[in-house]
Amino acid sequence: MGHRFHPSVLREYDVRGIVGETLSPADARALGRAFGTVLARGGGRVAAVGYDGRESSPAFEAEVVEGLRAAGIDVERVGLGPTPLLYFAVAHRKLDGGVMVTGSHNPPAYNGFKMMRRAAGFYGPDIKALGAMAEAGDFASGQGQVREVALFDSYIERIARDYGNARGLHVVWDAGNGSAGPAMAALAKRLPGRHTLLFADIDSRFPHHHPDPTEPKNLADLRAAVAGEGADIGIAFDGDGDRIGVVDGGGRILWGDQIMMLLAREVLAARPGSTIIADVKASQALFDEIARLGGVPLMWKTGHSLIKAKMAETGAPLAGEMSGHLFFADRYYGFDDALYAAVRLLAAIANSGQSLAELRDSLPEVVNTPELRFPCADERKFAVIEEVRARLAAAGARVIAVDGVRVNTSDGWWLLRASNTQDVLVARCEARDEAGLARLKSALSAAVRASGLEPPAI
Repeated sequence: MGHRFHPSVLREYDVRGIVGETLSPADARALGRAFGTVLARGGGRVAAVGYDGRESSPAFEAEVVEGLRAAGIDVERVGLGPTPLLYFAVAHRKLDGGVMVTGSHNPPAYNGFKMMRRAAGFYGPDIKALGAMAEAGDFASGQGQVREVALFDSYIERIARDYGNARGLHVVWDAGNGSAGPAMAALAKRLPGRHTLLFADIDSRFPHHHPDPTEPKNLADLRAAVAGEGADIGIAFDGDGDRIGVVDGGGRILWGDQIMMLLAREVLAARPGSTIIADVKASQALFDEIARLGGVPLMWKTGHSLIKAKMAETGAPLAGEMSGHLFFADRYYGFDDALYAAVRLLAAIANSGQSLAELRDSLPEVVNTPELRFPCADERKFAVIEEVRARLAAAGARVIAVDGVRVNTSDGWWLLRASNTQDVLVARCEARDEAGLARLKSALSAAVRASGLEPPAI
């Protein structure tokens, strides 16, 4: 018998919806059965399943397990924890796939599922195919076995190991009541130095602030605690622990591309000439810095699944996104793990002999906008990008078209791309000075208005 998912839940990188409205336990079972069918028909036999701290997650996890089992897949249940724990289970135990029940950094009413097939991502057409398979009732049948597998301690031990013998720092940690909290607390106990924990208890209501470290307002508590305690650094995680936020001892936010500049120094010192990948939203200063350090900069499409696939293709040891997804294949498994990234960043700071604030001061100075988002209907957003691209080509503009349009001018660059997960367009501008930034903003606004849309207030 077939099952039809709500059309809004099958996204580019995951399955996500509003519990009780667009997402139900029946969806969880159907997803498990369809994903299990994909694994079984590809020769797979064992998958891991984990879940985050949302109220609906335990029930959804149980249904996913039953769906996988009904497709003939043996299931290893790794329990409550951050998404990278699920990724670790699949990679460390060399399993055939995994499903994480998580709403990530979305509001409390949401939940969803992230999947991986062996070490590779599962996204885009793969996810759409699950919907068609479920609707057709085209499922494998079997009687898989289920077992509990305790990996939490092994996971924390593996992460902590790469801190090495670096000196201790004073760190303030903020889990935002997300599922990374217990892992964050356990990790802090394993590291030298002084550690202050904020909101480490899992609470699906997110009572203190929303667990999304890309929004400055969500870092207010962290910045206050760093200032109040005179700490060296503050580290925040998103709701499921695969994205990181960082502030220095002066309370300044380091964005994803700035964190990457510091990490690239360490990785390229150990692996000279390596390719380092960053998404199309990252600063030109990052790509220039990678080249200056002797690496090969590669600009790629935004999206954690797309970045992971490109890493595997190129053998890059490090990659990252402006959103705070950081990926290490250098001494690690190549997936986005914010707890592991935190360890590598802390070790890099400690080994540098400088404070994070001093390292931040050594980075190139540019002026830029934050990531700007403005509404555009799903059926229109990609067409707008093509219209803008065609006009730019006709005008002879210098355009990088790897993901949307990134336009280089003598002032700097501006970007316009369609979100793969929301009905919005995403924009950003960067220049060397405020006058140049104003000109870039004007050019971006004109390009958007020419397609009949009103740009954001920038």
